[in-house]
Amino acid sequence: MRRFIIILLTMLFAAAPANATDRGTVVGYIAAFKGLDREMNQRGLDRYTQLDLAFVNPTPAGEVVSAGGLACAPAGGGAMISDAQLRALVASAHAHGSKVIASLGGAVIPPCGADWTQVLQPAMRSTLIANLVEMVERYDLDGLDIDLEGELMMRIDAAGNYAPFVRDLAAALHARSKILSAATGSYPGGMVPDASLPYFDLIGIMSYDAVGPTWGAPGGEHSTYAQALADLTLWIGKGVPANKLALGVPFYGRGFGSYREGWSLQDIAAQFGERQLDSDVVGKRCGGCDYITFNGLSTLERKAELAGAWGAGVMVWEVGQDVQDGRAIRQVAKAYERGRAYRRH
Repeated sequence: MRRFIIILLTMLFAAAPANATDRGTVVGYIAAFKGLDREMNQRGLDRYTQLDLAFVNPTPAGEVVSAGGLACAPAGGGAMISDAQLRALVASAHAHGSKVIASLGGAVIPPCGADWTQVLQPAMRSTLIANLVEMVERYDLDGLDIDLEGELMMRIDAAGNYAPFVRDLAAALHARSKILSAATGSYPGGMVPDASLPYFDLIGIMSYDAVGPTWGAPGGEHSTYAQALADLTLWIGKGVPANKLALGVPFYGRGFGSYREGWSLQDIAAQFGERQLDSDVVGKRCGGCDYITFNGLSTLERKAELAGAWGAGVMVWEVGQDVQDGRAIRQVAKAYERGRAYRRH
């Protein structure tokens, strides 16, 4: 055990940032499918070092770009992300030193999207990669993010097509000084396959959703500090350097009993008052009870400090769920810097 702790600490501190004045890694997902214009108006976007545009999918023919923008990337109201919208987002982000990358897939593939098990087969893979690279170059994106999840990801991997796709896509992006990241769970059947890990520049840990409508312990929390600590330890134990990890933190909660399922921090503050964000629960957590489990501001700060102190980044799902004045990301970014400062000293 003592030898394991020494090895773990060595890995953690070996990842110390070379430049103490940099901003670290603070990733925020933009849920374009909820309404891209609304998401882009969210306060605090300048606090993110990387914005992940969610989500982009190829068509069944492997096309990514259309005449007016993206071929299959819902932007709310039945429209797709337009050329003008994407260029405006990239220009705004680059103006304050942030990256923009397109996130591929998502937990639910839209009707316009291809069957990923088909487009990642060898016969179509090179065409798809060429089309993805064309999108990156056309819109001056900084890279791509792969968010193929759960059973879909496992079927692709079982067919032997996940790691080769990641390998070839990474090679194409790295040749153009672009980055490749991934979002992953930390449970069997939800983890990015080990064979693909060396090709990613950043791996975002989805450290939330421990309970939901049909899973988890009744009365449980959906995203605890202990879960964050365990997830970081798991991925570092796999040999991933801490500075290639981003700890996921939720700007939303889950409702049970008489409460609806989904609650943003903005919703919670509006319905129950801003002081409710000082806690982690509305109601009482117990099996069969009416409650909302979420991360209040102090828990979000503790997790951000943990990530910074361990040399990892922070990943937010998602930016539009912040309170209207952007308070959550401001406090998360400050706590993350406190953690990084502690680590440097």
